[in-house]
Amino acid sequence: MSKRRVVITGLGLLSPVGNEVEDSWENLLSGMNPVKPIKYFDVTDYKTNFAASLPSFNAEKYLDKKEIRRLDPFIQYGVVAAKKCILDSGIEDNPINLERIGVSIGSGIGGLGTIEYNANILAKSGTRKISPFFVPGSIINMASGYVSIKFGFKGPNISIASACSSASHSIGYSFRSIAYGDADLMLTGGAEMGITPLSVAGFIASKALSTRNESPQTASRPWDKDRDGFVIGEGAGCLMLEELEHAKSRRAKIYAEIIGFGMSADAFHMTSPPESAEGATSAMKNALNDAEVNPSDIEYINAHGTSTQIGDLTETSAIKKVFGEDTSNYIVSSTKSMTGHLLGAAGAIEAIYCILAIRDNVVPPTINLSNPGEGCDLNYSPNNASEITVSKSISNSFGFGGTNATLVFSELK
Repeated sequence: MSKRRVVITGLGLLSPVGNEVEDSWENLLSGMNPVKPIKYFDVTDYKTNFAASLPSFNAEKYLDKKEIRRLDPFIQYGVVAAKKCILDSGIEDNPINLERIGVSIGSGIGGLGTIEYNANILAKSGTRKISPFFVPGSIINMASGYVSIKFGFKGPNISIASACSSASHSIGYSFRSIAYGDADLMLTGGAEMGITPLSVAGFIASKALSTRNESPQTASRPWDKDRDGFVIGEGAGCLMLEELEHAKSRRAKIYAEIIGFGMSADAFHMTSPPESAEGATSAMKNALNDAEVNPSDIEYINAHGTSTQIGDLTETSAIKKVFGEDTSNYIVSSTKSMTGHLLGAAGAIEAIYCILAIRDNVVPPTINLSNPGEGCDLNYSPNNASEITVSKSISNSFGFGGTNATLVFSELK
């Protein structure tokens, strides 16, 4: 059977640069930097003491007290981003077959904060003090599960956990679910709250985080020669994907079309990509093949761009292999230079930024890029947004375990 066309009809997010889509986008284009000292726990003994937190989040505006008490913050974030996305899509104003709406919201580490809390309770007070909502309130699939329950969506319901590729894989799965007829709409994306004592300590131990404590707002600096690791962030992003004719029938607002999805594995190392960049290269090629477009058709690449020495160099190499070294036809940028790295939610907010780049014909900057490192010689839109025609864009996500995902978006024609 031929694939059905899939469009984006709703967006919702919670991000370190803003909790509304338009605010977040405006702040991103201006080069806003939200990185501040960690506020959730004592970081006195931590080599890294900063993060990219949400500017504010009042769960009581969206959830009742029982929900707040029972659900890990990452689930709360996912539910709120989903609600914003649903409102933006306008489906509440249309008669929709709920059996044809699915949910796929991924996460990399899920409810680790709730796990930490209950582990401490167990050690101090024993089994009787453990909440009966501990397990269902912290497992990764409950972001999708609770959204399905709360809004009555009865189509496919699945969560994908593929580290920092989780949201992109979830979006890709949702795209194919609609393309091949399993659903007419999919609410998809990712949610993460990884700014917890154990998470931050673990990333410090693996030497993944920047330790630029004296100047945290300059810490996330993809492709700069002085980059020393990523800045951990938090938040959620959701997209409403919808079959094109279904969207037209209800006169939905259409942001863009999703036309391709590619995956691959490095099959190399638990945390580092190979110098050959084979995995990242394959993911991009597979996505372009799926979209049936040429590399020269892409004007903007939202890179994984985490601000790590090996990762940034390897992705640059992969981009050159796919798109060529002549950067006159495309621009690359890393919005993680502002948002930090939202782990399993990163691909969702970055997909949203790719879509908005198409809508507004502007590429967000890579901030803190003052002196590109050796081999990092593409046009990264350093420190200022770039106004160019963007008809097609791609978003890259690469995760621990060597898991890679690339999404392709296009203006609707």
